Amino acid sequence: MNAAVRATVRVGIYTGAKVYFVHEGYQGLVDGGDNIKPATWESVSMMLQLGGTVIGSARCMDFKEKWGRLKAACNLVKLGITNLCVIGGDGSLTGANQFRTEWSELLADLIKQGKITAEEAKRSSHLNIVGMVGSIDNDFCGTDMTIGTDSALHRIIEVVDAITTTSFVMPDCVCMRVRVCVCVHLCAHVSVRACVCINIAVCPHSYLALVTALACGADWVFIPEMPPEDNWEEHLCKRLIARTDAVISLCHSVQLVSKKLGFDTRSTILGHVQRGGTPSAFDRILGSRMGVEAVMALLEATPETPACVVSLSGNMAIRLPLMECVQVTKDVTVAMAEGRFEDAVNLRGKSFQNNWNTYKMLAHVNPPEVAPKIHPLSVLFSPSQSNINIAIVNVGAPCAGMNAAVRSAVRAGLIQGHQMLAIHDGFDGLANGQIEPITWAQVGGWTGKGGSNLGTKRNLPGKNIEQISLNIAKFNIHSLIIIGGFEAYLGGLELVTAREKYEELCIPMVVIPATVSNNVPGSDFSIGADTALNTITMTCDRIKQSAAGTKRRVFIIETMGGYCGYLATMAGLSSGADAAYIYEEPFHIHDLELNVVHLIEKMKTSVKRGLILRNSNANDNYTTQFLYNLYSEEGKGTFDCRMNILGHMQQGGTPTPFDRNFGTKMGAKSVLWLTDKLKECYRHGRIFANTPDSACVLGMKRRSLIFQPLTSLKEDTDFEHRIPKTEWWLKLRPILKILARYEAVEIDTSEVAAMEHIIKKTGEIKGGKI
Repeated sequence: MNAAVRATVRVGIYTGAKVYFVHEGYQGLVDGGDNIKPATWESVSMMLQLGGTVIGSARCMDFKEKWGRLKAACNLVKLGITNLCVIGGDGSLTGANQFRTEWSELLADLIKQGKITAEEAKRSSHLNIVGMVGSIDNDFCGTDMTIGTDSALHRIIEVVDAITTTSFVMPDCVCMRVRVCVCVHLCAHVSVRACVCINIAVCPHSYLALVTALACGADWVFIPEMPPEDNWEEHLCKRLIARTDAVISLCHSVQLVSKKLGFDTRSTILGHVQRGGTPSAFDRILGSRMGVEAVMALLEATPETPACVVSLSGNMAIRLPLMECVQVTKDVTVAMAEGRFEDAVNLRGKSFQNNWNTYKMLAHVNPPEVAPKIHPLSVLFSPSQSNINIAIVNVGAPCAGMNAAVRSAVRAGLIQGHQMLAIHDGFDGLANGQIEPITWAQVGGWTGKGGSNLGTKRNLPGKNIEQISLNIAKFNIHSLIIIGGFEAYLGGLELVTAREKYEELCIPMVVIPATVSNNVPGSDFSIGADTALNTITMTCDRIKQSAAGTKRRVFIIETMGGYCGYLATMAGLSSGADAAYIYEEPFHIHDLELNVVHLIEKMKTSVKRGLILRNSNANDNYTTQFLYNLYSEEGKGTFDCRMNILGHMQQGGTPTPFDRNFGTKMGAKSVLWLTDKLKECYRHGRIFANTPDSACVLGMKRRSLIFQPLTSLKEDTDFEHRIPKTEWWLKLRPILKILARYEAVEIDTSEVAAMEHIIKKTGEIKGGKI
């Protein structure tokens, strides 16, 4: 919420508006006085890393009464405030819309009561409303994510990981309530059987439960949208007894596990821990983007413009009619009350549907029993055993989330009846025959592990193409999943090109982008980039904090990314940087001079610290050392400098919930696509795939996971600098400059100027059907 407040204040001031804080929510609006104060640029400094909201929030019964809204309207009119930005849930936003709808009536009543003059009423003749959804539940229809949800997931996963480690030494069953649903995690080490249960008590808002289940590898989760089938208790207990790596989510799990299975049980209740703590990088960027768009929406609003809510659709900030979103959100509750659970899931939106479908496949389907091997090409697609071999290889630098993708792909493949093969140490391992079957149990605990358990190398197929083709034939590999960064993309292209010479390479292939650099063509996001971004953001927080007792200091920090400036740009937004130097946006000595002058002026304010980020390959001559020397020299007498090169710490660490969830969905979807492609390519007793669409990159474009032929992406690739020619996040760079208080910055609003309609996206419920 603080990121949204900060962005709204600064962009409002940047556009020439006078911005006010309303403290303590609607109660502050009703009470007026010191609760409504002018905001300044400096007053929102050092807010990004703070949880909660610095301007306070409160439930207000007075605002539900007309006399309370009259007082609120009077306070706004007296201050000349005609634009209201509301950050809250559907109840708060519904109240804001009611306030706006009856505004003219309130003004008339205030004139009759002598509280305001006709001239004052004329100056405040209409009220514009824009909403931003702040809720950890992510239960508001129309947006992919609400402000606060990602941070709540971080808190939950941190606790899950911490408690899971106790299962390694305690043969107990630990049950932990996480707010509104439940997760149980069974781990076993030799003779030790332990169960970790995350109990998220029953509630209509189940996003946290569902994504937590995916992110921690849960085998069972109960959500209100999809209640359990009959005899679920028996099914659950059989799974717990039969499996030593189960993770479940359910109600009354404590009693069930304790009484029926005899496991010693412990319970941990998280409560409001989920609401607190330092916000994640994603939430900071989301709040900042929504705050900017909210101001734009208010400035463009007319008396005829309906109240809108700023939402996230894929990588885009969009505007939706507020009451349409509120209505669809209410329709979800109605659908569940009437037992129309599939309608409820559909109304939740695409993101929720994808999460639920992936969870169902990985958790509610038991792996097929191993059947005796028969000739691989005799009955390729029998009901229980396909006799298809799918190999998985990690290529390039390791990153968090790779293991989640491997685990998901392995289990999805086994569910389809395929045999899954693990290739160790990248393309070198494929050439050297480092290939072995990988089983369901082997990947059980991989979701939360960073790095690459399969091992990975940067080497491309290159001179080993012939040996690779021989091993593909020797190990009877029918399709290949390549998980990695730009090297994975290049390696896939080399294999496709070599198909002309080596028929063994005519098999379906899919590349899953996984790199902290986020530089793979065909995808807006790569697995691992979110974890790296959070690492950089938290490091910047600590570095800035170190200057608290030492005023007038500028920190210059180098991030990873090669020639791709994604990490530097997004970390700049999430950490409140004064500048972020990247290769894609050339800079010169005049730009450096302007940045130095900017910091000198900044030191005259109450904010006496600066933060400069530089992408590692931003410029061959203006190196990080050069920038440090320049800033140190020019800042003499005004500020001093410190330099930090973050290095490989950005590649390591525990995967974030986003990377775990993203990797899980990508791995499962790749196997399903390969299964269909293999059926298409099965001709005359063998697999033969040589069309461009048989070798694809699986990427996220806006809000959808799509497959694009490797060869079709060549036109959009800068091979020399290993980056895509078009990068969506470059449009966010003006926001970074505006929030850092640079003048004459233009924002591209071409893609978000028109208001969209949620009803067209979700459908309309009529007669119990969608």
